[in-house]
Amino acid sequence: MSTSVTQVAAYAAPAPKAPLERTTVPRRPVGEHDVLIEIKYAGICHSDLHQVAEDWGQALFPMVPGHEIAGVVTAVGSGVTKYVLGDRVGVGCFVDSCRTCENCLAGDEQFCASGMTATYPSAPDGSATYGGYSTHIVVDENYTLRIPEGIALDEAAPLLCAGITLYSPLRRWNAGPGKKVAVVGMGGLGHIGVKIAHALGAEVTVLSQSLRKQEDGLRLGADHFHATSDPETFTKLAGSFDLIVNTVSATIDLDAYLGLLRTNGTLANVGAPGEPTPVGMFSLIVGNKTLAGSMIGGIAETQEMLDFCAAHGIGSEIETIAVDQINEAYERLAAGDVRYRFVIDTATFATR
Repeated sequence: MSTSVTQVAAYAAPAPKAPLERTTVPRRPVGEHDVLIEIKYAGICHSDLHQVAEDWGQALFPMVPGHEIAGVVTAVGSGVTKYVLGDRVGVGCFVDSCRTCENCLAGDEQFCASGMTATYPSAPDGSATYGGYSTHIVVDENYTLRIPEGIALDEAAPLLCAGITLYSPLRRWNAGPGKKVAVVGMGGLGHIGVKIAHALGAEVTVLSQSLRKQEDGLRLGADHFHATSDPETFTKLAGSFDLIVNTVSATIDLDAYLGLLRTNGTLANVGAPGEPTPVGMFSLIVGNKTLAGSMIGGIAETQEMLDFCAAHGIGSEIETIAVDQINEAYERLAAGDVRYRFVIDTATFATR
């Protein structure tokens, strides 16, 4: 593929809530510090559905979703020092930031004071960014992640969003030996949280609506599995956990879950429900409890996560699909019909 600006095959939503369709989008020339990545796999994140539906405000269309990208370097700029041809690399939720603000200098580029440049759909210089549902992408080497050999590329792709989304709060609140951690929700985020918390050495409990996924939860590293639809769960587990990570994007009874925390415990939320969620102040005051939020991590922490996952044999549980199955996958994901992450095989651009 040429290192000059070119058109690449992609799947895009032409308008809000429209089905995705095959098209082409431009990729910029490979600059001095850029790498050209041949995308091998792209994960489908639930946030892709929200973006296409414009659930989070006005967005840019046509939109090529995808911020869970795994591939191989096929060209490098003259100033690139971190990667060579053939390196296995990934791209997560953002591809640039100001690099000079307090947050960027602290390694929290995701909270850039000027606003990070999202992998899609941003327009920092007037031209839109396009995500990973495509064959190639050009990214600055400093916003590119190295995927270690210990993880298969298809299983690594969802780690670039889902993996760091769970790794960051688990590390921040010191999940590890002697700590009791609960993961709320056993889906695309939650199942990775179970694996990581187990690998960190914590005692792991899954809190799911039903016991339908109990066998999977225990297989992936959970020590205990409880149904939140059973009121006895909240009585039996009261005051049990040092940390609860809530992965669901629906409104839950925060007071009930705060009641499951030990003194000085934390309920960290990574799911983003569309409606406000009330909480009683006494649920926090009694027991010095903390209600917190967590997003993704910066570049350094994301690389740390990938290295950790490779060292512990952690990848996402995936269902691989062809590019012409994307709309069907969106419907199934909206219905909760996936165990546990859809990943697009971009080689099928050439065969479909």
